[in-house]
Amino acid sequence: MDARLQRRIQRYGWDKAAEFYEDGWQESLAPVQDRLLNLANAQPGETVLDIACGSGLVTFPLAEAVTTSGRVIATDLSAAMVAIVETRASGLGLAHVEAFRADAEALSGIENNSVDLVTCALGLMYFPDPEAALREMLRVLKPGGRIVCSVWGARKNCGWADIFPIVDARVNSAVCPMFFRLGTGETLAKEMADADVSEVVSDRLSVALPFDDGEHAADAAFLGGPVALAYNRFDAAEKAAARKDYLDSIAPFFTQKGYRIPGEFVVVYGRKAVAEAKLVKCRAFKDRPCNG
Repeated sequence: MDARLQRRIQRYGWDKAAEFYEDGWQESLAPVQDRLLNLANAQPGETVLDIACGSGLVTFPLAEAVTTSGRVIATDLSAAMVAIVETRASGLGLAHVEAFRADAEALSGIENNSVDLVTCALGLMYFPDPEAALREMLRVLKPGGRIVCSVWGARKNCGWADIFPIVDARVNSAVCPMFFRLGTGETLAKEMADADVSEVVSDRLSVALPFDDGEHAADAAFLGGPVALAYNRFDAAEKAAARKDYLDSIAPFFTQKGYRIPGEFVVVYGRKAVAEAKLVKCRAFKDRPCNG
C-alpha cells in the first residue's frame, strides 16, 4: 500500500477511535505500559519524547517522573488524540507537557541530539516504515540517550486477532498489513540493533486482557481500536454481524468474571551509542583516550 494512503487511514482511524480508546483499553494496556515506564526510568529534569502518544496514558506518568524541571513532548498522527493530551495537560496545569501532531517517520521541529529519552508505546506496528521511525528516534536522542518501544506480540498469542479478518471480509481496511511482524520472535530487537541502537534488551510479556462483558469487548475492538474507521463505514446490519463474529471468536475466553482474552506484548530497550573516544597521542599521556 502507498505509505501516504496508509498514514491517512491511520490518522482518520485514530481520530474516530480517540473518544473510546481509554474506556476500551486503559485497563488492558496497563501491564505493558507499566513495564515500558519502568524500563524507561525517566528522571527529574530530563527531556522526553513520547511518540504515538495516543490519549496520554504514557505521557502523563512520564510528566510526573521528569517533574516540572523536565519536559515531555508528545506527538501523534491523530489530531483528536493530540487534542485530548493538550486539554488534559492544560487542565492539570502541566506547562512542561506539549503535544503536537507529527509523523513519527519525519519528526520535523525536533532538533538533533535534543532529548534524553524516547518512548513509543504500541505505535511502531502502525507505521508504514518503522525502520525510518527508529532512525528518527536516534536522530533526536542525545548520545547515550534511551529508547523504549513496545508492540503487540505474536499473532498466535493474541486472542483478539480475528478482528482483522472479520473486518477485512466486509471492507478492505488495509489498517496495518504487517501488524504482528515486529512482535514475532526477536524481530523488534533485531530492527533496533540494525538501526544502530546499542545495549538492546528485549522483554516479552503475556497477559489476560480484561473486559467486563461482550459489549465492552466489542466496543474496545471496533470503536476504540485500529479498525474504527472501517467499522464506521458499515451499515447497522454489517456492524451487528461483525460484532457477533468477533464475540464468537473470543467466546473461549469468557469466564465468570467476564472476558479474559490472551494478549502478548514485546518491550525493547536500548541506547544511542556514545561516540568512542579516539585514541590520540597526548604529550602528557601517550596512547590514552582523551578529548584533545
